Amino acid sequence: MTTRRVVVTGASSGIGEATARRFAADGWDVVAVARRAERLEALVADIGGTAVVADLTVQADVDALAARVEELGGAQALVNNAGGAFGLASVEDGDAEDWRRMFDINVLGTKRVVQALLPILRRSIPEGGAATVVGVTSIAGHVAYVGGGGYNAAKFAERALFEVLRLELNGEPIRVIEVAPGMVHTEEFSLVRFGGDQDRADAVYEDVPDPLSADDVAEAIVHATSLPPHVNLDLITIKPVAQAAPYRLAKGPLRVAE
Repeated sequence: MTTRRVVVTGASSGIGEATARRFAADGWDVVAVARRAERLEALVADIGGTAVVADLTVQADVDALAARVEELGGAQALVNNAGGAFGLASVEDGDAEDWRRMFDINVLGTKRVVQALLPILRRSIPEGGAATVVGVTSIAGHVAYVGGGGYNAAKFAERALFEVLRLELNGEPIRVIEVAPGMVHTEEFSLVRFGGDQDRADAVYEDVPDPLSADDVAEAIVHATSLPPHVNLDLITIKPVAQAAPYRLAKGPLRVAE
């Protein structure tokens, strides 16, 4: 049986880690990519595969990642999950450095990885099959909200990147799938956004009935990647039932209206 290999960025925690675990459980060989070596090594010790320590805002690291994937024999799928939000300030008051950091990892980091790995994906397409590029964006890339500022701007840009890529690759057996999660309760996303303020991070999810888990999103990613090669789920928007929009969130138990 031909080895199926997937590259997952941002694999040291949250959605990336859950996605790596899901792919491994489904029989894929996983190349797990992130900055934190210790967490990556623990992950691959558990699921197998290969750990590649890389900062995707550094071109040399991305080039080294591509070289390692080539050494392993290529890959049939790429999950661009690495990203993040910094701050919840208004456009007027937001720190331009926070905006730069968000664009660097969410947009330019994604661009670097796609550019470096796309030729390898092409060479790895099995006969009668397809390669898959997944972009994990956010509903923040589709709907603006107060306090979104730089994160909205970065995710709108990342969404555009994948939409243009799909147009550019038309005619090739390469599908481009965007997965746009809403509220996902992970250990680090809000904590990073609020500069390590645990109380403020916890308050985001307080009294929200059943926010998504990282594994909920990972399941959607692996499902879309495993569909027959002629099927492309262009956009998967996945939110908890309690979240109608970024700015419309139910609190307390869900109840049938009387």
